[in-house]
Amino acid sequence: MSSPARRGRRAGRGSAMERGLEQLSLELARAGFSAGPIGFRFVRPLEARGNGAEVLLFERSLHDGPPGMVVVKRLRNPSSFLMRQRLKEEVLLALRLHHPAIAQVHHFRIIGRAPHAILEYVAGPSLDALITLAMMRGQPLPTAFVLYVAAEVADALQHAHTLTDASGRPLGIIHRDVSPRNIRVERATGQVKVTDFGAAYSKRVGREETPEKLLKGDLMYASPEYLLGAPMDARSDLYSLGLLLLEALTHHHLFNDGWEGATHTEPDLRADEPPDVPLPCLLAFMKRCTPENVERATAPLSPGLQALLRRMLAKPPSDRPSSADEVCLTLRARLQELAPGYDRRRAAEDMAQVIVEASAARVLGEPVEGGIYPVGLDMHELMPISTKDAR
Repeated sequence: MSSPARRGRRAGRGSAMERGLEQLSLELARAGFSAGPIGFRFVRPLEARGNGAEVLLFERSLHDGPPGMVVVKRLRNPSSFLMRQRLKEEVLLALRLHHPAIAQVHHFRIIGRAPHAILEYVAGPSLDALITLAMMRGQPLPTAFVLYVAAEVADALQHAHTLTDASGRPLGIIHRDVSPRNIRVERATGQVKVTDFGAAYSKRVGREETPEKLLKGDLMYASPEYLLGAPMDARSDLYSLGLLLLEALTHHHLFNDGWEGATHTEPDLRADEPPDVPLPCLLAFMKRCTPENVERATAPLSPGLQALLRRMLAKPPSDRPSSADEVCLTLRARLQELAPGYDRRRAAEDMAQVIVEASAARVLGEPVEGGIYPVGLDMHELMPISTKDAR
C-alpha cells in the first residue's frame, strides 16, 4: 500500500471516529469543568484515535489571568486495577518531562467517571498533516525543514532517555510511539513539540508495564524489537525516528516495500490501535526485512543522509547510533551544511509555503470528513500565515 493510499485509509477511519465525538461534544459544550481556580470551557473536538482516546480543545481561564487554549485527552476508562495503575503511572511519568520540545502535561482529572489528561496546546499542524499536505502539492517537505524537525525531536528524546529519579537512578524511558501524529510544529514560531508519552515505558521500580500481548502506539513506526517482543532500550525510539525521517524526506515508508507478499500466522498479539497494514503482514515483513530493503528506500537521498538512515534503520539495535544525542548532532551538522543558520523562523516560513501550495492544489471548501485532510489538521490551519505573523 502506497503512502498516499495508506494515509487515505487512515483518514477514512478517522472520519468514522469523528462521528463518535458528536455526542461527547454536545455534552461537554453544555458544561465545562474546573481544576482548583482554573476553569475549562469546551471549544471543539480535535481527534479521535483508534484506541478509543479522544483529543479535545478547551479554553482555560483563570480568575485573575488571561485565557488560553489547552488540549484535553479523554482516555478510555481502565477496566482493571492494573490498567488504572498504568494510567496513573503514565501521567506521573509525563509530568517529569520538562524540555522545550516536549508538550507539557498540566493536570490529570476524572471527569464524568472517565480519566482526562490536560496537556499543552500546540497551535500548529502535526508532522502527519504536513506530510499529507506535501503529497497534495506533489513534492516532499523541504529537506532543511525535515532535518530541523527531526533534530529537535532527537533532542527531546535525549532528555527523556537520560532522565533520572530523585536519587539519580535512570528512569529508562522509551517513548514507543515516535510517529508523525505525535510531532507538532507551531505555525507562528516554528517550535517543534513531541506529544503523547501515553505509550511510554520506564524501567524504574514500581512501573506497571503494558500486558505483553498488547502493542501500543502507531505500529507503522514501531521498532523490530517492539513488534517481535525482544528486549528494548532507547535505541528503539531511534528506529522509529528513522522511519519517520525516511517518510518525510521521500514520501516512502519502509513498510511499503513489498509487505503485500508477506505471510504470517495469526499473531498471539493484539494492537491497541489497528495499524494501516494488517498486523500479521507487518510482523512478517519485519522478520524478513533486510539491509537491502533499507538501501532501496534511502537510495534517493544524499550519501550523508543515506548513511545515517541506514544506521538508524538497522534491525540489530547494536548497529544503530548509540544515543539520540548522536542523531541530533549528526542531523544538525547536515542541516548546517545544507542551510547554514536555519532556525525556527525559517522553519515557520517553509511550513507556511507548503500550506499555501497545498491549499492551491485543493479547494479549501472540501470537508475534513471527506478524507481530504488528515485527522488533526483543522481547516483554519490551511489558511496562509503572513511572514510578519511567522516572526
